[in-house]
Amino acid sequence: MLAFQDYYPENVAHCYGCGRLNGHGHQIKTCWDGDETLTRFQPRPEHTAVPGFVYGGLLASLIDCHGTGTAAAAAYRAENRPMDSEPPLRFVTASLHVDYLKPTPLGPVLEIRGRIKEIKGRKVIVEAEVSAAGVVTARGEIVAVQMPDSFKA
Repeated sequence: MLAFQDYYPENVAHCYGCGRLNGHGHQIKTCWDGDETLTRFQPRPEHTAVPGFVYGGLLASLIDCHGTGTAAAAAYRAENRPMDSEPPLRFVTASLHVDYLKPTPLGPVLEIRGRIKEIKGRKVIVEAEVSAAGVVTARGEIVAVQMPDSFKA
């Protein structure tokens, strides 16, 4: 099964968090898991905050890109369209809020799960949780807006 990010056209596939064409980025892959979305990510040693724990900025980045990917997939679903249909629906972050609940251990694969809170016009609000070894360590809310045409040049 293709991930949402696999459908991104080349002109918008360079994002540090989710762009498949950014060899230095996270290259996250997000898919539907029932009514939720799911990304799995393995932090690397360079993602350390203090020995043994993940840097909070990485968690924010994962929530951010998971949220915009989820927004795109939700918009396609709401329009009953496949993700490779034209015109492409791509989203950018208008607002990102992250609550860090407890330190995230470095080592386990992280799971990021998203849920659609609201779809209204060009705006989608996504709630996301990061968990490590089954323990939720961070929660976030992303307000994603449809990407302006000037970004697609």
